[in-house]
Amino acid sequence: MKMHGLGNDFVVLDARAQALALTESVIRGIADRHRGIGFDQLAVIADAASGDAHLTFYNADGSTSAACGNATRCIARHLMDETGRTALTLMTDRGLLKAVDAGGGITAVNMGQPQLDWADIPLAGPMDTLELPIDGAPTATGMGNPHCTFFVADAETVDLASRGAQIEHHPLFPQRTNVQFATLVGPDHLRMRVWERGVGVTLASGSSSCAVAVAASRRGLTGRKVRIELDGGGLEIDWRDDGVWMSGPTMHVASGSLTQAFLESLT
Repeated sequence: MKMHGLGNDFVVLDARAQALALTESVIRGIADRHRGIGFDQLAVIADAASGDAHLTFYNADGSTSAACGNATRCIARHLMDETGRTALTLMTDRGLLKAVDAGGGITAVNMGQPQLDWADIPLAGPMDTLELPIDGAPTATGMGNPHCTFFVADAETVDLASRGAQIEHHPLFPQRTNVQFATLVGPDHLRMRVWERGVGVTLASGSSSCAVAVAASRRGLTGRKVRIELDGGGLEIDWRDDGVWMSGPTMHVASGSLTQAFLESLT
């Protein structure tokens, strides 16, 4: 299936009927927007010992990611449409995540509590995660994957491709990092642009939106419930006692199958 959340796009493979043998070359081949299908992340749905399904995520470069908020919302919507249910739980490497139908075509997922200690994000050594010793004093947050958030006067003027690529590989982040540039545009309202680890510039990112909301609240810029405007549209983020909830629209674009000839070309 091809799906997207605010332009943050995914290929979703259903492995519940039969097991899939994915290699890095196959993942990268499917990710190719000219010779494959193209995606920011690839997600695999499998049966789960706990919860309604198990989700595994891969970046466009073939690397894995423990969390992908928009893909989780898209798949949750698909499974709710499939079963007629309005709530379910999905097992990921991030943990067991609850998803609900929020009405009006909106799907919400609880992405869990943020990781705020340097060792959990992880960072290269002990330090204050609120203001890192990097030019611009960004904030580090873990949402099952690492995030580095810069609060700037105008996110539109940032050279996202250049700065994002540089920070992704900063030595303070041993597992690389997602990078966000955010600007406060009103009370509890942020404009944010994203460079995704293993992907590059993307129109939206759910886990990045959660990380930015947490960072803004920790720095006293906003409350714990905010609206974030990304290049692809808006998400509502609510940092509650039980975790960081993310709500927004989803789209199931198409369903189909990969041809044998295409798969053989990737081996």
